[in-house]
Amino acid sequence: MMNLLRSLLPQSFINNFYHYPKAFLASLFYGFPTRKLTVIGVTGTDGKTTTTNMIYQILKGAGKKVSMVSTINAVVGSKSYDTGFHVTSPDPFMIQKFARTAVKAGDKYIVLEVTSHGLDQYRFLGIKFDVGVITNITHEHLDYHKTFENYLNTKLKLLKNVRQSVVNENLKEKVSGKVITFGLIKGDVNQKEAKLKLKIPGDYNIENALASMATAFVLDIDKKIARNVLENFEGLSGRMQEVKNSKGIKIVIDFAHTPNGLEQALKALKSQTKGRLISLIGCEGFRDEEKRKMMGEIAQRLSSIVVVTSVDPRGQWKIIKQKITEGALKAGAREGINFFVEENREKAIYFAINKLSKKGDTIGIFGKGHEKSMNIDGKEIPWSDFEEVQKALL
Repeated sequence: MMNLLRSLLPQSFINNFYHYPKAFLASLFYGFPTRKLTVIGVTGTDGKTTTTNMIYQILKGAGKKVSMVSTINAVVGSKSYDTGFHVTSPDPFMIQKFARTAVKAGDKYIVLEVTSHGLDQYRFLGIKFDVGVITNITHEHLDYHKTFENYLNTKLKLLKNVRQSVVNENLKEKVSGKVITFGLIKGDVNQKEAKLKLKIPGDYNIENALASMATAFVLDIDKKIARNVLENFEGLSGRMQEVKNSKGIKIVIDFAHTPNGLEQALKALKSQTKGRLISLIGCEGFRDEEKRKMMGEIAQRLSSIVVVTSVDPRGQWKIIKQKITEGALKAGAREGINFFVEENREKAIYFAINKLSKKGDTIGIFGKGHEKSMNIDGKEIPWSDFEEVQKALL
Protein backbone atom coordinates (compact mmCIF):
# COMPACT_ATOMS: atom_id res chain seq x y z
CA MET A 1 0.00 0.00 0.00
CA MET A 2 2.73 2.47 1.02
CA ASN A 3 4.82 1.62 -2.05
CA LEU A 4 1.82 2.39 -4.25
CA LEU A 5 1.25 5.70 -2.47
CA ARG A 6 4.91 6.67 -2.88
CA SER A 7 4.75 6.00 -6.61
CA LEU A 8 1.66 8.18 -7.04
CA LEU A 9 2.08 11.02 -4.53
CA PRO A 10 4.83 13.41 -3.35
CA GLN A 11 6.49 12.42 -0.07
CA SER A 12 5.39 15.69 1.53
CA PHE A 13 1.76 14.83 0.82
CA ILE A 14 2.18 11.35 2.34
CA ASN A 15 3.87 12.86 5.40
CA ASN A 16 1.16 15.46 5.99
CA PHE A 17 -1.91 13.34 5.25
CA TYR A 18 -0.79 9.88 6.36
CA HIS A 19 2.17 9.98 8.75
CA TYR A 20 1.12 13.10 10.66
CA PRO A 21 -2.43 11.92 11.51
CA LYS A 22 -1.09 8.47 12.41
CA ALA A 23 1.52 9.93 14.77
CA PHE A 24 -1.03 12.29 16.34
CA LEU A 25 -3.41 9.39 16.98
CA ALA A 26 -0.58 7.39 18.55
CA SER A 27 0.23 10.26 20.94
CA LEU A 28 -3.43 10.70 21.79
CA PHE A 29 -4.07 6.99 22.26
CA TYR A 30 -1.17 6.55 24.70
CA GLY A 31 -1.74 9.86 26.49
CA PHE A 32 1.50 11.71 25.62
CA PRO A 33 3.57 9.61 28.07
CA THR A 34 6.91 11.35 27.41
CA ARG A 35 5.61 14.43 29.26
CA LYS A 36 6.46 12.47 32.41
CA LEU A 37 9.99 11.61 31.25
CA THR A 38 13.26 13.38 30.54
CA VAL A 39 13.75 12.55 26.87
CA ILE A 40 17.15 12.38 25.18
CA GLY A 41 17.09 12.10 21.38
CA VAL A 42 20.13 10.97 19.41
CA THR A 43 20.51 11.40 15.67
CA GLY A 44 23.36 11.54 13.13
CA THR A 45 24.49 9.85 9.95
CA ASP A 46 26.74 7.43 11.84
CA GLY A 47 27.15 6.46 15.47
CA LYS A 48 23.64 7.14 16.73
CA THR A 49 22.93 3.54 17.84
CA THR A 50 26.21 3.25 19.73
CA THR A 51 25.77 6.70 21.29
CA THR A 52 22.20 5.91 22.34
CA ASN A 53 23.42 2.77 24.09
CA MET A 54 26.34 4.61 25.71
CA ILE A 55 24.07 7.32 27.15
CA TYR A 56 21.67 4.66 28.42
CA GLN A 57 24.52 2.80 30.14
CA ILE A 58 25.80 6.02 31.74
CA LEU A 59 22.37 6.84 33.16
CA LYS A 60 21.98 3.28 34.38
CA GLY A 61 25.46 3.38 35.93
CA ALA A 62 24.44 6.54 37.77
CA GLY A 63 21.49 4.70 39.29
CA LYS A 64 18.83 6.40 37.20
CA LYS A 65 15.60 4.70 36.17
CA VAL A 66 15.96 4.73 32.40
CA SER A 67 14.63 3.12 29.23
CA MET A 68 16.11 3.13 25.73
CA VAL A 69 14.93 2.50 22.18
CA SER A 70 17.41 2.12 19.32
CA THR A 71 17.14 0.59 15.87
CA ILE A 72 18.75 -2.67 17.03
CA ASN A 73 17.70 -3.01 20.65
CA ALA A 74 15.44 -1.59 23.31
CA VAL A 75 15.36 -1.82 27.08
CA VAL A 76 12.04 -0.62 28.43
CA GLY A 77 10.99 -1.03 32.03
CA SER A 78 13.99 -3.37 32.56
CA LYS A 79 12.77 -5.70 29.79
CA SER A 80 14.95 -6.17 26.70
CA TYR A 81 13.64 -6.27 23.14
CA ASP A 82 15.39 -7.21 19.89
CA THR A 83 13.88 -4.42 17.84
CA GLY A 84 15.45 -5.16 14.44
CA PHE A 85 13.99 -2.03 12.84
CA HIS A 86 16.20 -2.41 9.73
CA VAL A 87 17.91 0.98 10.03
CA THR A 88 14.99 3.35 10.57
CA SER A 89 13.01 4.41 13.65
CA PRO A 90 9.97 2.39 14.77
CA ASP A 91 6.31 3.07 14.09
CA PRO A 92 4.88 5.97 16.21
CA PHE A 93 2.47 3.62 17.97
CA MET A 94 5.40 1.47 19.06
CA ILE A 95 7.40 4.50 20.22
CA GLN A 96 4.47 5.77 22.30
CA LYS A 97 3.76 2.29 23.67
CA PHE A 98 7.38 1.91 24.76
CA ALA A 99 7.23 5.35 26.40
CA ARG A 100 4.05 4.54 28.33
CA THR A 101 5.55 1.21 29.45
CA ALA A 102 8.60 3.12 30.71
CA VAL A 103 6.39 5.51 32.71
CA LYS A 104 4.42 2.63 34.22
CA ALA A 105 7.70 0.98 35.24
CA GLY A 106 8.67 4.13 37.13
CA ASP A 107 11.40 5.25 34.74
CA LYS A 108 12.39 8.91 34.73
CA TYR A 109 14.48 8.98 31.55
CA ILE A 110 14.21 7.58 28.05
CA VAL A 111 16.91 7.66 25.35
CA LEU A 112 15.60 7.49 21.78
CA GLU A 113 17.54 6.91 18.58
CA VAL A 114 16.07 9.25 15.98
CA THR A 115 16.49 8.78 12.22
CA SER A 116 15.99 11.39 9.51
CA HIS A 117 13.11 9.36 8.06
CA GLY A 118 11.51 9.27 11.50
CA LEU A 119 11.83 13.04 11.86
CA ASP A 120 10.54 13.77 8.38
CA GLN A 121 7.58 11.41 8.80
CA TYR A 122 6.47 12.82 12.17
CA ARG A 123 7.10 9.55 14.03
CA PHE A 124 8.21 11.54 17.08
CA LEU A 125 5.23 13.90 17.05
CA GLY A 126 4.06 14.58 20.59
CA ILE A 127 7.47 13.84 22.11
CA LYS A 128 9.12 16.79 23.84
CA PHE A 129 12.86 16.24 23.65
CA ASP A 130 14.77 17.74 26.56
CA VAL A 131 18.23 17.03 25.12
CA GLY A 132 19.03 16.63 21.41
CA VAL A 133 22.29 14.96 20.36
CA ILE A 134 23.76 14.99 16.84
CA THR A 135 26.80 12.77 16.32
CA ASN A 136 27.64 13.95 12.77
CA ILE A 137 25.97 14.70 9.46
CA THR A 138 27.57 13.37 6.27
CA HIS A 139 26.42 11.99 2.91
CA GLU A 140 23.43 9.59 3.17
CA HIS A 141 19.76 9.11 2.22
CA LEU A 142 19.78 11.51 -0.72
CA ASP A 143 17.43 9.10 -2.49
CA TYR A 144 14.81 10.23 0.03
CA HIS A 145 15.86 13.79 0.95
CA LYS A 146 17.05 14.69 -2.59
CA THR A 147 19.67 17.22 -1.44
CA PHE A 148 22.21 17.32 1.38
CA GLU A 149 20.68 20.60 2.57
CA ASN A 150 17.29 18.92 2.98
CA TYR A 151 18.93 16.04 4.85
CA LEU A 152 20.81 18.44 7.14
CA ASN A 153 17.72 20.50 7.89
CA THR A 154 15.72 17.37 8.67
CA LYS A 155 18.34 16.23 11.19
CA LEU A 156 18.38 19.68 12.78
CA LYS A 157 14.62 19.39 13.47
CA LEU A 158 15.55 17.28 16.50
CA LEU A 159 17.05 20.34 18.18
CA LYS A 160 13.97 22.54 17.81
CA ASN A 161 12.81 23.67 21.26
CA VAL A 162 15.14 21.34 23.20
CA ARG A 163 16.48 22.48 26.56
CA GLN A 164 20.03 21.66 25.50
CA SER A 165 21.75 20.66 22.26
CA VAL A 166 24.82 18.40 22.14
CA VAL A 167 26.50 18.54 18.75
CA ASN A 168 29.72 17.74 16.95
CA GLU A 169 32.07 20.73 16.95
CA ASN A 170 31.77 21.14 13.18
CA LEU A 171 28.00 21.70 13.48
CA LYS A 172 28.03 24.46 16.09
CA GLU A 173 27.41 27.21 13.53
CA LYS A 174 24.18 25.47 12.48
CA VAL A 175 22.68 25.45 15.98
CA SER A 176 21.18 28.14 18.21
CA GLY A 177 20.13 28.11 21.86
CA LYS A 178 22.05 26.34 24.62
CA VAL A 179 24.71 24.21 22.97
CA ILE A 180 27.55 22.03 24.22
CA THR A 181 30.01 20.74 21.62
CA PHE A 182 32.31 17.73 21.41
CA GLY A 183 35.19 16.71 19.17
CA LEU A 184 38.50 14.89 19.00
CA ILE A 185 40.58 18.07 19.22
CA LYS A 186 38.16 20.97 19.67
CA GLY A 187 34.87 21.26 21.50
CA ASP A 188 33.63 21.84 25.03
CA VAL A 189 34.23 18.13 25.60
CA ASN A 190 37.23 16.88 23.64
CA GLN A 191 39.57 13.92 23.56
CA LYS A 192 42.65 16.11 24.00
CA GLU A 193 41.47 16.83 27.54
CA ALA A 194 39.31 13.78 28.28
CA LYS A 195 41.89 11.17 27.16
CA LEU A 196 39.31 8.38 27.08
CA LYS A 197 40.66 4.84 26.74
CA LEU A 198 37.96 2.74 25.10
CA LYS A 199 37.73 -1.00 24.58
CA ILE A 200 36.18 -0.48 21.15
CA PRO A 201 38.36 0.81 18.27
CA GLY A 202 38.24 3.91 16.11
CA ASP A 203 38.29 7.68 16.45
CA TYR A 204 34.62 7.72 15.51
CA ASN A 205 33.82 5.65 18.61
CA ILE A 206 35.79 8.14 20.69
CA GLU A 207 33.56 10.84 19.21
CA ASN A 208 30.48 8.77 20.12
CA ALA A 209 31.83 8.50 23.66
CA LEU A 210 32.54 12.23 23.84
CA ALA A 211 28.97 12.96 22.71
CA SER A 212 27.75 10.67 25.48
CA MET A 213 30.04 12.31 28.04
CA ALA A 214 28.77 15.75 27.02
CA THR A 215 25.20 14.51 27.45
CA ALA A 216 26.08 13.17 30.89
CA PHE A 217 27.42 16.64 31.77
CA VAL A 218 24.13 18.22 30.66
CA LEU A 219 22.21 15.74 32.83
CA ASP A 220 24.43 16.41 35.88
CA ILE A 221 25.90 12.91 35.94
CA ASP A 222 29.19 12.53 37.80
CA LYS A 223 32.11 12.61 35.32
CA LYS A 224 33.81 9.68 37.03
CA ILE A 225 30.73 7.52 36.53
CA ALA A 226 30.48 8.52 32.86
CA ARG A 227 34.17 7.81 32.25
CA ASN A 228 34.01 4.42 33.96
CA VAL A 229 30.98 3.36 31.93
CA LEU A 230 32.47 4.51 28.63
CA GLU A 231 35.85 2.92 29.20
CA ASN A 232 34.18 -0.39 30.01
CA PHE A 233 31.65 -0.27 27.16
CA GLU A 234 31.96 -3.54 25.23
CA GLY A 235 30.29 -2.48 22.01
CA LEU A 236 27.21 -3.81 20.23
CA SER A 237 26.31 -6.72 18.01
CA GLY A 238 27.27 -5.92 14.43
CA ARG A 239 29.30 -2.86 15.41
CA MET A 240 33.01 -3.63 15.06
CA GLN A 241 32.14 -7.11 16.30
CA GLU A 242 35.15 -9.40 16.18
CA VAL A 243 34.60 -13.10 15.44
CA LYS A 244 37.29 -15.14 17.15
CA ASN A 245 38.81 -17.98 15.14
CA SER A 246 41.80 -20.34 14.96
CA LYS A 247 43.01 -19.26 11.51
CA GLY A 248 45.22 -16.43 12.74
CA ILE A 249 43.11 -13.80 10.98
CA LYS A 250 41.01 -11.01 12.41
CA ILE A 251 37.39 -11.01 11.25
CA VAL A 252 35.25 -7.98 12.05
CA ILE A 253 31.55 -7.48 11.28
CA ASP A 254 30.39 -3.87 11.08
CA PHE A 255 27.24 -2.09 9.98
CA ALA A 256 29.14 0.64 8.07
CA HIS A 257 26.84 1.44 5.13
CA THR A 258 27.64 5.11 4.51
CA PRO A 259 30.77 6.60 2.92
CA ASN A 260 31.83 8.23 6.20
CA GLY A 261 31.03 5.14 8.26
CA LEU A 262 33.01 2.90 5.92
CA GLU A 263 35.99 5.25 5.83
CA GLN A 264 36.16 5.56 9.61
CA ALA A 265 35.80 1.80 10.13
CA LEU A 266 38.53 1.03 7.57
CA LYS A 267 40.91 3.55 9.10
CA ALA A 268 40.38 1.97 12.51
CA LEU A 269 41.00 -1.56 11.20
CA LYS A 270 43.97 -0.52 9.08
CA SER A 271 45.74 0.91 12.13
CA GLN A 272 45.44 -2.48 13.87
CA THR A 273 46.30 -4.72 10.92
CA LYS A 274 49.69 -6.43 10.59
CA GLY A 275 48.96 -8.04 7.24
CA ARG A 276 46.50 -7.09 4.53
CA LEU A 277 43.10 -5.51 5.01
CA ILE A 278 40.38 -7.29 3.04
CA SER A 279 37.04 -5.46 2.74
CA LEU A 280 33.71 -6.99 1.81
CA ILE A 281 31.30 -4.22 0.78
CA GLY A 282 28.08 -3.51 -1.11
CA CYS A 283 25.24 -0.99 -1.38
CA GLU A 284 21.47 -1.15 -1.08
CA GLY A 285 19.12 -1.19 -4.04
CA PHE A 286 16.67 1.71 -4.52
CA ARG A 287 18.58 3.81 -2.01
CA ASP A 288 21.10 6.66 -2.26
CA GLU A 289 22.71 6.08 -5.67
CA GLU A 290 25.37 8.77 -5.34
CA LYS A 291 27.16 6.97 -2.52
CA ARG A 292 27.87 3.81 -4.56
CA LYS A 293 30.92 5.17 -6.40
CA MET A 294 32.09 6.79 -3.16
CA MET A 295 31.91 3.49 -1.29
CA GLY A 296 33.90 1.71 -4.02
CA GLU A 297 36.60 4.39 -4.06
CA ILE A 298 36.93 4.50 -0.26
CA ALA A 299 37.12 0.72 0.11
CA GLN A 300 39.73 0.36 -2.63
CA ARG A 301 41.84 3.26 -1.37
CA LEU A 302 42.01 2.00 2.20
CA SER A 303 42.05 -1.77 1.63
CA SER A 304 44.52 -4.24 0.16
CA ILE A 305 41.72 -6.28 -1.40
CA VAL A 306 38.04 -5.49 -1.99
CA VAL A 307 35.21 -7.98 -2.49
CA VAL A 308 31.92 -6.51 -3.75
CA THR A 309 28.79 -8.41 -2.83
CA SER A 310 25.08 -8.07 -2.04
CA VAL A 311 23.71 -5.72 0.63
CA ASP A 312 19.92 -5.63 0.20
CA PRO A 313 20.14 -5.33 -3.62
CA ARG A 314 16.33 -5.32 -4.06
CA GLY A 315 16.75 -6.48 -7.66
CA GLN A 316 19.26 -3.75 -8.59
CA TRP A 317 22.44 -5.84 -8.38
CA LYS A 318 23.82 -5.04 -11.86
CA ILE A 319 23.70 -1.25 -11.55
CA ILE A 320 24.96 -1.37 -7.96
CA LYS A 321 27.93 -3.52 -9.01
CA GLN A 322 28.67 -1.22 -11.94
CA LYS A 323 28.70 1.97 -9.85
CA ILE A 324 30.79 0.53 -7.02
CA THR A 325 33.25 -0.86 -9.58
CA GLU A 326 33.56 2.56 -11.26
CA GLY A 327 34.56 4.10 -7.95
CA ALA A 328 37.01 1.29 -7.17
CA LEU A 329 38.67 1.52 -10.58
CA LYS A 330 39.53 5.16 -9.92
CA ALA A 331 41.36 4.04 -6.79
CA GLY A 332 43.40 1.36 -8.55
CA ALA A 333 41.18 -1.73 -8.61
CA ARG A 334 42.47 -4.61 -10.73
CA GLU A 335 39.83 -7.29 -11.10
CA GLY A 336 41.04 -10.74 -10.10
CA ILE A 337 44.08 -9.28 -8.33
CA ASN A 338 42.95 -6.81 -5.66
CA PHE A 339 39.28 -6.53 -6.62
CA PHE A 340 36.67 -9.30 -6.80
CA VAL A 341 32.91 -9.46 -7.39
CA GLU A 342 30.67 -12.16 -5.93
CA GLU A 343 26.93 -11.46 -5.86
CA ASN A 344 26.14 -14.27 -3.42
CA ARG A 345 27.02 -12.90 0.04
CA GLU A 346 27.41 -16.36 1.56
CA LYS A 347 29.96 -17.30 -1.13
CA ALA A 348 31.69 -13.93 -0.81
CA ILE A 349 32.22 -14.40 2.92
CA TYR A 350 33.55 -17.94 2.38
CA PHE A 351 35.83 -16.70 -0.41
CA ALA A 352 37.28 -13.87 1.70
CA ILE A 353 37.93 -16.12 4.69
CA ASN A 354 39.09 -19.34 3.02
CA LYS A 355 40.56 -18.28 -0.33
CA LEU A 356 41.89 -14.74 0.04
CA SER A 357 43.05 -14.34 3.62
CA LYS A 358 46.37 -15.35 5.12
CA LYS A 359 47.60 -15.40 8.68
CA GLY A 360 47.90 -11.85 10.01
CA ASP A 361 45.24 -10.41 7.67
CA THR A 362 42.11 -8.57 8.74
CA ILE A 363 38.73 -9.07 7.05
CA GLY A 364 36.12 -6.34 7.43
CA ILE A 365 32.58 -7.45 6.54
CA PHE A 366 30.45 -4.35 6.08
CA GLY A 367 26.88 -3.29 5.40
CA LYS A 368 24.65 -5.71 7.30
CA GLY A 369 25.99 -5.73 10.84
CA HIS A 370 23.24 -6.69 13.29
CA GLU A 371 20.50 -7.16 10.68
CA LYS A 372 18.62 -10.44 10.60
CA SER A 373 17.32 -10.30 7.04
CA MET A 374 18.38 -9.31 3.52
CA ASN A 375 16.26 -8.03 0.65
CA ILE A 376 17.30 -9.78 -2.56
CA ASP A 377 14.55 -9.26 -5.16
CA GLY A 378 12.03 -7.28 -3.17
CA LYS A 379 11.58 -10.05 -0.60
CA GLU A 380 13.22 -10.32 2.81
CA ILE A 381 15.10 -13.55 3.47
CA PRO A 382 16.62 -14.60 6.82
CA TRP A 383 20.25 -13.51 7.07
CA SER A 384 23.03 -13.16 9.65
CA ASP A 385 26.61 -12.13 8.84
CA PHE A 386 27.74 -13.61 12.15
CA GLU A 387 26.19 -17.00 11.40
CA GLU A 388 27.62 -17.03 7.86
CA VAL A 389 31.10 -16.26 9.19
CA GLN A 390 30.81 -19.10 11.68
CA LYS A 391 29.75 -21.47 8.87
CA ALA A 392 32.69 -20.38 6.72
CA LEU A 393 35.09 -21.06 9.61
CA LEU A 394 34.00 -24.70 10.02
